Amino acid sequence: MHPEIYLDANATSPVLPAAVAAAQAALSACFGNPGSSHAAGLRARALLDDARSRARRVLKAASGRLLFTSGATEGIQTAVLSALCAARERRAAGLPCGDLLLYGATEHKAVPESLAHWNALLGTGLTLQALAVGADGRHCLDQLRALAPRTAFLCTMAANNETGIVSDLDGIAGVLEDTGSGALWMVDCVQALGKLALDLERSRIDYAPFSGHKLYAPKGIGMLWVRAGAPYTALMCGGGQEGGQRSGTENTAGIAALGAVLRALEEGATFRNRAQLAAMRDRLAASLRAAFTGIEFNAPFEHALPTTLNFSVPGRSGKALLDLFDAAGMRVSAGAACSAAKAAPSHVLLAMGLPAARCANAVRMSFGPLADDAFIDAACARIARCAQALLAPPPAACPVPGAGARAGAAAPAGEPACHAPCELDAQALGHFLDRHPDALLIDVREACEHALGAPRLHGRAAYSLPLSRLAQHAPWLGREARPLVFFCRSGKRSAEAARIARELGHANVRHLAGGLALLAP
Repeated sequence: MHPEIYLDANATSPVLPAAVAAAQAALSACFGNPGSSHAAGLRARALLDDARSRARRVLKAASGRLLFTSGATEGIQTAVLSALCAARERRAAGLPCGDLLLYGATEHKAVPESLAHWNALLGTGLTLQALAVGADGRHCLDQLRALAPRTAFLCTMAANNETGIVSDLDGIAGVLEDTGSGALWMVDCVQALGKLALDLERSRIDYAPFSGHKLYAPKGIGMLWVRAGAPYTALMCGGGQEGGQRSGTENTAGIAALGAVLRALEEGATFRNRAQLAAMRDRLAASLRAAFTGIEFNAPFEHALPTTLNFSVPGRSGKALLDLFDAAGMRVSAGAACSAAKAAPSHVLLAMGLPAARCANAVRMSFGPLADDAFIDAACARIARCAQALLAPPPAACPVPGAGARAGAAAPAGEPACHAPCELDAQALGHFLDRHPDALLIDVREACEHALGAPRLHGRAAYSLPLSRLAQHAPWLGREARPLVFFCRSGKRSAEAARIARELGHANVRHLAGGLALLAP
């Protein structure tokens, strides 16, 4: 099943080989402090200047501020702080200023959270209001037209991270112009870089944050563009780096890596174009339709990035689909990675008016502009295997031959009895199995996951006993005398299975902490 098929590029991307090489060169041969005046420092400064110049050319942003940040969240914070400080100053001086902080209802949570934080901290007393979107995920321009005269600061996205919906930025700019709105405007451009044509200089946009790790640069590096003349308040003060705009010694290696990605964008030969990406997206969609009867795509393709698919399958939970794809070696997600731990329906899909159940069970597939036909071929083949695995029969009534005759088997000599389910990491698992040649490995993933790849741990085969069917096999489990080692994808289901076995009286129970995900491929 290897290599894995990575389809979660909207969350983060692998690092471009040229970016890895650039970062390594910066760490070894160009390690000087860019603020130093000696030759080593000047070489580092030249590296930063080259990356900044490339960014200006790629973004068509010859004027205005262009500073390097730690990522989009810092860029958003800086833009929000700048706009709210300006609003506070205008209100204090008795100058006209809107009373609304208006943000798209489908924005990344970093935006409304930042607005609420700085609004409270600065005491600006402005009102936060979400700008509605239609069923197509695009902003309601009629509502914007009504609210624009009252808006001090408007926040929208260039493209949505969950659905890929591309905002009508020209339409938004037109409304602001038609209404004579003095609102400052931030556009989250995180998903736009390398996928949409950008011309910041000619746009109405005042602030545009970017994040490198969404397009083949490492995590921890980003950019913020600020229109010339737009209010600016530094978020971080200190040594005056970045021309006094963002203090702190520059992340030279990260900037070098981002510069390599910008070079690839500028030269134009590395990444696929929009038409090629759309054809790849359509092939993935066709394979999903063939695999899952009644599949519903949650965003209209004509308004979405060609690299993003968001879908739900009636009768199948999103969690079950994620487990199924993961077992097939396909890395997909349920939406924003920063919200993955929160068991709640997607706020993006809810804002589009989709039913709650459909929102809660949505799955996102996203790939980057480095994808090629061979990658898409492999992904389509894995999707077909997932469909076949769903037909896998459940485990037999007696899953393991030769069940033990008594419960609560004593631990081997020299090893204390396990009075609570014990965790084993990958190394400890090998040691445990060496000491217990009779131990039973039990895969508690669903039968369809097991069918996609029945792993052999340290050369041993495992039995399939899904956690969902553990209760009906409890009599066998309570009688089994041999040591039991449960495992699953992430370690959560195996921990629950180990707890149940212990409650049934088994004294020698272990489970694989972190699950198969942490084992070396």
